[in-house]
Amino acid sequence: MDTQTVTLSDAAARRIATIIAGETDKHALRVSVEGGGCSGFSYKFDLVAGPEEDDLVIEKADATVLIDSMSLIYMAGSEIDFVDNLLGQSFKIENPNAVANCGCGTSFAI
Repeated sequence: MDTQTVTLSDAAARRIATIIAGETDKHALRVSVEGGGCSGFSYKFDLVAGPEEDDLVIEKADATVLIDSMSLIYMAGSEIDFVDNLLGQSFKIENPNAVANCGCGTSFAI
């Protein structure tokens, strides 16, 4: 798979590296797409030990992100970012395939 299909911002890479540094048996952040959420699909974030066979592996600085091949279909062309503002801190996915997003930013429709 082409590792350029999903990108990782510098802010997201720094935050993921910080989170992983505090874990002893988790070495990557898995981002997946699941059915559900107020707009049809939702993003799920999990800390995991390592990649599965069909994962896209994105590495930047000391951060590793894993995306399974089924989720990649919905996330192609996306950027994973980390925002820290008055509303709080969260990972945000800028997905060009999404035609609608919910207010909370964690679910989308295609």
